[in-house]
Amino acid sequence: MNKIHNVGNEEIEINLLLEAIYQKYGYDFRNYSRPSLTRRIGNFLQNSKYQSIAEIIPDLLDDVTVLKNMINAISVTVTEMYRDPDFFKETREKIFPYLKSYPRINIWHAGCATGEEVYSFAIMLFEEQLYDRCNIYATDMNEQSVNIAKEAIFPIDIIKIGTENYRKAGGKHSFTDYYYSKFDRVIIDNNLKNNITFSTHNLVTDGCFNQMHIILCRNVLIYFNKDLQDQVLQLLTKSLLYNGIFCLGPKESIDFSSVSNDFETLSKINKIYKKTKAR
Repeated sequence: MNKIHNVGNEEIEINLLLEAIYQKYGYDFRNYSRPSLTRRIGNFLQNSKYQSIAEIIPDLLDDVTVLKNMINAISVTVTEMYRDPDFFKETREKIFPYLKSYPRINIWHAGCATGEEVYSFAIMLFEEQLYDRCNIYATDMNEQSVNIAKEAIFPIDIIKIGTENYRKAGGKHSFTDYYYSKFDRVIIDNNLKNNITFSTHNLVTDGCFNQMHIILCRNVLIYFNKDLQDQVLQLLTKSLLYNGIFCLGPKESIDFSSVSNDFETLSKINKIYKKTKAR
């Protein structure tokens, strides 16, 4: 049985739900891409005790556990080790030589989900003798995802595709050098955690995150509408140093945004940009 009402009622109920979340807790989902958001809220509803979206609101206002469950449902945590290996390969070959000119390197993974991309990047930095001079900040609005990333314990299923992606990304050693297996889990080498700081940060409502030499915000903007994409791009641009490197996902772009003239395109295919205008 479909619990969601007709389209008119659904839109009203979703607007009320998002406004309640924002007014009570400060999480702003109002400008997320509506088709994706509607689908995720619908999935939450189907797996809940509630008969309508409107029924969720009173409990959400009174119980922070309902909020956390809702955030987990709305947040996108899809990721994998060396996702889009061509991006990692090009970054290793073209961007890392440039980074070697800096005595210290600040890196921000914005919207890091459960951290697989963060550790993938850290392995590359280690192999290129850059890791020891890096301060790596990895953030996500989903506290549960951040905690998983901190623990660095993942299902063993990630290894098959991770090993193949690592090879395609130009990995220089054996992927097994960077983790060990225990039962049905994979535990990332603790040495890769030393220079990584994981924390919660909301790209929609929080401010700049230090001054960075490289920012990776991959496969996050696709879940925002155009206005919110531009707002977040302005925040990330302000957080990036002059001549800093900015990386987006394959389906994302800075074209037609208010910051497009601030950047030079280094890779149109892999969406790698260099900031050429001071802000």
